[in-house]
Amino acid sequence: MNWEVVIGLETHTQLSTASKIFSGAPTRFGAAPNTQASAVDLALPGTLPVLNRGAVERAIRFGLAVGARIAPVSVFARKNYFYPDLPKGYQISQFETPVVQGGTLSFVVLDEGESVIKTVRLTRAHLEEDAGKSLHEDFTGQSGIDLNRAGTPLLEIVTEPDLRSAAEAVAYAKTLHSLVVWLDICDGNMEEGSFRCDANVSVRPLGQSELGTRCEIKNLNSFRYLQQAIEYEVQRQIELIQEGGCVIQETRLYDPDRAETRPMRSKEDAHDYRYFPDPDLPPLVVSAAWIEQVNSSMPELPNAMRQRVMRDYGLSEYDAQGVTNSRALASYFETLARGLPAGQAKLAANWIMGDVSSQLRRDEIEIEAAPVSATQLGGLIARILDGTISGKIAKDVFHSLWQRRLPGDDAADRLIEEQGLKQISDSREIERIIEETVAAHPMQLAEYRAGKERLFGFFVGLTMKATQGKANPKQLNELLRKKLQGGS
Repeated sequence: MNWEVVIGLETHTQLSTASKIFSGAPTRFGAAPNTQASAVDLALPGTLPVLNRGAVERAIRFGLAVGARIAPVSVFARKNYFYPDLPKGYQISQFETPVVQGGTLSFVVLDEGESVIKTVRLTRAHLEEDAGKSLHEDFTGQSGIDLNRAGTPLLEIVTEPDLRSAAEAVAYAKTLHSLVVWLDICDGNMEEGSFRCDANVSVRPLGQSELGTRCEIKNLNSFRYLQQAIEYEVQRQIELIQEGGCVIQETRLYDPDRAETRPMRSKEDAHDYRYFPDPDLPPLVVSAAWIEQVNSSMPELPNAMRQRVMRDYGLSEYDAQGVTNSRALASYFETLARGLPAGQAKLAANWIMGDVSSQLRRDEIEIEAAPVSATQLGGLIARILDGTISGKIAKDVFHSLWQRRLPGDDAADRLIEEQGLKQISDSREIERIIEETVAAHPMQLAEYRAGKERLFGFFVGLTMKATQGKANPKQLNELLRKKLQGGS
């Protein structure tokens, strides 16, 4: 039997506010346990929640970016359940009337080796508070509770069941991650829990319209785990059905050590949570003027920037995608390209997608932390264009700049001068070195002139070695070919 996979994602995006959603307690990561949980976060008697305006504005910003409807009136509700790290005994969330309704997100995914654009419908994005965290390490037979995260503002982004494979789910999640970081509403740090996904997975016979029974895999905080968990769960469900069993609706956890999902608890339906409007919070009213105010501060969105980069700089779609993977990277590219002569944007893109990206991956840092600024890289590329150094030497200079972290826009010039790396462009000097090199290898010269043309590279290598790589490559090739072919 052929099976169809059906996936919907719920993504918890931690909003980048300095304080919590209903209190003034800080949201800094890494503080000592239970030092950032205020009386409001714990719902101690006599305390009242006050909504964080910055959290709402970040939700509006997201809604505008995905073409959603911003509800003029939305309601906060209490989601009632018991768990040790939920100090109130309920979570303040939004249920029937979320602040962001609908919208779509498009992304590129590989389908049989070809890149295709897939569009996923968004059901909603609602504001809610995070719970605390249960700690099971370093406790002898006991668990600890850290309530620092309690009350941290989240925007939960929910899709329709439009995804059809683990690869599509990962491509969607990566695009969403890039967007929320681009909008500056989330830092995107998955290791710290700022961006984590729950995957609702089911299977059904191909052609069947009715959805299968779904299982929810909770708290996947890496794209790799998201893919592995979905792939395992799909196979588990198919095998279970084929063996005559049935899928039970439940919440499951992914164990990366065993590369498997395992049951956590039976899956609750909405009525099990006994949702009701929070009596301490009035309805959230978002006026048209407020929406327009947020809209006026919106950054250029990724797709719009890619189209502009293609138009203004003449880059291909592939290159434009590469230099706009993040807002910071796009800014780096534009600073670099604007500082170079007209028509050199492709060269700028090559450097960013090549040596710069390679160093960023090796050091596991983002472009904001790159030790070579766009202006410094522009100064280095300018020395290639004016013939001061060769492209090969430029790569060595770049790596030295990266390692030494030299200050100043003229860092490349200073390093070139300091290390004596200026390219030899004096034709008489190059001719002299060629004469010495060729004279020292008469046998290879005879073989070349007899038709063994691949020896040209042999002579190029020797000559370059004799000049310590400083000879102008174009001049060297022209003068060497002339000499080898019998010229004076």
